[in-house]
Amino acid sequence: MIDRRAALALLAAATVHAQSSDHVTWVADILKRMETIKTGATRETLLKVFNTEGGISSRFQRTYVSRECPYFKVDVVFDATGRTSPNEDPRDIVTKISRPYLQFGTGD
Repeated sequence: MIDRRAALALLAAATVHAQSSDHVTWVADILKRMETIKTGATRETLLKVFNTEGGISSRFQRTYVSRECPYFKVDVVFDATGRTSPNEDPRDIVTKISRPYLQFGTGD
């Protein structure tokens, strides 16, 4: 017969492993979505995966955070299409996007 304490320890270990596995899957899913945005994408497409972050930015450069977790970030450089306005345009084109990285939030 299995000792009750040993059974509880095995159950606890299995639960921790399952939670850990779920977290790894969650992070992998977020990274896969983030990596769908490539150079040549529009700002409008980028905003389906990311939200803007506070801090210093311009129409040509901005840090974005994952919609699922604001600690997952990318830095993006744009080519402003069409208008010469200083305002961001959904048609602006991504010319450079950093590798995803982790960082606490930045406020204005």
